[in-house]
Amino acid sequence: MTKVFEVQNLCFTYPKAKTQTIQSVSFNVEEGTIFGLLGPSGAGKSTTQKILIKLLSDYEGTILYYGKDLNSYDKSFYENVGVGFEMPVHFNKLTALENMKYFSSLYRNKVDYIALLKRVNLEDAINQEVSQFSKGMKVRLNFVRALLNDPKVLFLDEPTNGLDPTNARIIKDMILELKQQGKTIFITTHLMGDVEQLCDKVIFMKKGQVTNASSPRDLKIQYGKQEVTLEYLNNGSTTKKIFDLADLGKNPDFLATLNQYQIETIHSGETSLEEIFIKITGDNHEESR
Repeated sequence: MTKVFEVQNLCFTYPKAKTQTIQSVSFNVEEGTIFGLLGPSGAGKSTTQKILIKLLSDYEGTILYYGKDLNSYDKSFYENVGVGFEMPVHFNKLTALENMKYFSSLYRNKVDYIALLKRVNLEDAINQEVSQFSKGMKVRLNFVRALLNDPKVLFLDEPTNGLDPTNARIIKDMILELKQQGKTIFITTHLMGDVEQLCDKVIFMKKGQVTNASSPRDLKIQYGKQEVTLEYLNNGSTTKKIFDLADLGKNPDFLATLNQYQIETIHSGETSLEEIFIKITGDNHEESR
């Protein structure tokens, strides 16, 4: 599979900083996948993204974009890249339509942004000043702005943060559709539900360093317990039993329980991505104080 980004031994230190923000980070992002960069605040995620979109350049290490040194690309790089920043930036005195018309004019590639505005439930606000928008409306407008040049590579920072479940679902469905079109999507988020539903591979960043890339499924298997919990009715009360997952289908006690009692719930020992996040990054109450 074609590698969109190949990052090797990336290091970065902000001017006047005493320590490196990014320390020998390496990872690859493959074409047509959704790649998640996860970690607590201050871990270096935003800095990494700013380097990949050429907002920061004084880094050490190697970054290849489609096999060529990232530094060798001029401003034409942005013709195929879309960026949705966590903090939406728009012209507040202009309407949504005027904002999209202006930003669209900066690119050669064009999309039907009116159709996109309708898709994210902003049809009734097209001619409304952005200053009157709620946070959720600005987030959705920001997402449309990231798509104005029909990008091959899309960077999204907290794309559903602050959205109600219905509008968050619309955004996630659109992201999955973009993947099906062969686009590569780079996501940073604290919402583990989004990660599980969207990402093919993720890496966790902590104090400027990253883990190896894994799929959410593999992580849940790796960190989960190999067991199954049954809850069943026994003389009118709920009883719980835990069984080892190994050779479960041959376990006589498990089979007898299934046949003898009315089963209420069955749960695997699968752990949540939120628990995995805390375990890997150490982002707990003690450490955050």
